[in-house]
Amino acid sequence: MSLNPDRPIPKANTGSAFLNWLADASTSFVHLERRFDPFFRPAFDAVLRDPLANVVTALINARRPKENLKIAEERLMPGEEAFLDSIIDSFGKQMRLLWQPGKFERGGNTKTHGIVRAEFIVHDNLAPELRQGIYAEPRRYRAWVRFSGPGPYITPDIDDVGFMSISIKLMGVPGPKLGDEKFTQDMFGVSTPTFVTPDTRANAQLQKQSLKNTQIYYFLNLRESHVLDFIMQGLWIKTQTSPFEAPYFSCVPYLLGDGQAMQYSMWPLRKKRTRIPRLPLRPPDDYLRNAMTATLAEEDVEFDIRVQLQTDPHLMPIENNAVLWPTKLSPRRSVATLHIPKQKFDSPAQLNFDRKLSYNPWHSIPEHRPLGNQSRARRRMYAALSQLRHEMNGVPLYEPTGDEVFE
Repeated sequence: MSLNPDRPIPKANTGSAFLNWLADASTSFVHLERRFDPFFRPAFDAVLRDPLANVVTALINARRPKENLKIAEERLMPGEEAFLDSIIDSFGKQMRLLWQPGKFERGGNTKTHGIVRAEFIVHDNLAPELRQGIYAEPRRYRAWVRFSGPGPYITPDIDDVGFMSISIKLMGVPGPKLGDEKFTQDMFGVSTPTFVTPDTRANAQLQKQSLKNTQIYYFLNLRESHVLDFIMQGLWIKTQTSPFEAPYFSCVPYLLGDGQAMQYSMWPLRKKRTRIPRLPLRPPDDYLRNAMTATLAEEDVEFDIRVQLQTDPHLMPIENNAVLWPTKLSPRRSVATLHIPKQKFDSPAQLNFDRKLSYNPWHSIPEHRPLGNQSRARRRMYAALSQLRHEMNGVPLYEPTGDEVFE
C-alpha cells in the first residue's frame, strides 16, 4: 500500500446548482482566508478569542435545559442507536465514494501528517483525586502517536478546515480492557476545545451533509441552526504552523476512577513557531509534515498532559460536547508529559504502518471509560469503520507492541 496523494475537496452535490455554487464558494473563501490568517490571527487570539468564547458558551448554556444529572452521570438519548446507525451508514457511503479498495482511508482525522515514537511519563506526587488509572503511580509507557488532519478528505494542508488531531496509543498498560486490544490505552484530541457537534443526533445531521460535501449547511440550517457551534469552532480553527505547536483537547469526557469525570488536554511545551513557507502564496502541499520532520531532526518535543475534573454537572456537561468546560470552575492540572524524542519518521514504511493501526477510545481500562452519547457512539462506529477500512485494504487488525522497526 501507499498513501493517497493530496487532492482537491470534491464539489458540492446537493442537486441544486445554486446551493452547490454557494457551498463551493464558501469553501473557496476559507481557502483564501487561510493564506492571510497568520498575519492577523496571533493578535486576534491574544485579545479576543477567549472573551468571545466565554460569550458564546454563555449563549449556548442559556438555550440548554437543566438535565439534573450528578457528577459523572450519563443519560441515554432517545433514538441514540438510530442516530448511530445513520452516522455509520453516511461514513461508509462516503468512504466508498472517496477511496478505492487497497487505498481506503479513515472516515475522519484522515490525512496522516506523521506517526512517531514517544514516551508517556506519569508525574510523581499527584494529588490523591488524580491518582487513578494510568495516573495511579509514576511510570513510563511507550507510545505510538499519530498526528493528522481533519478529513474526510486528503487535501493540501493549506486547504483543510484549519484544525489538527492527535491520537496516542499507550502500550503495555496492565489490567482488563473495555475494547478488543489487550495491552493498549488510546487517547484522542483535536485542536478545538469543543466538539464539532453537541450530540449524536446533530452528528447524524452533519454526516448527511458531509456526504454531499456541504458541511456548511449543517451549521447554517435555518430549521435547526448550529450557528453558535460554528462560531465556537471558528474561534479556534486557523492556519496551523506545525502539529507540534498546537494544544489538543479531548472535547468529550472520560472517567477518572470511580464516580469522577474529566476531560484531558495536551499542551505543547515548544515555544518556537514554524514559519509557513511562501504565504500568502501556496505553501508546499505537506508543509505540516515537513515542519514535523525538520523539528524532530534537531530536537525533542514535549506536551504537557492536563486533566480537568468535572465539578458542575450543568456547566460541564457529559451529554453535550459543544460546551466549553470553564477553567474558572475547574483548572486544568498537569499529570504527565508526552515526550517525543528526535527521530526520523517519514519513511514510506513508517507512514504506511499507520494504516495497520486502529485507534478507539474504548481501547481503555475501566477507570477511564469514555462518557456521554458521542463516546458511546464511538465504540461501535470506530470499530465498524475500522473493520471496513481494514477489509477493503486487505490488512488485518494489528495491536502494536512498540518493538516495530522500519527501514
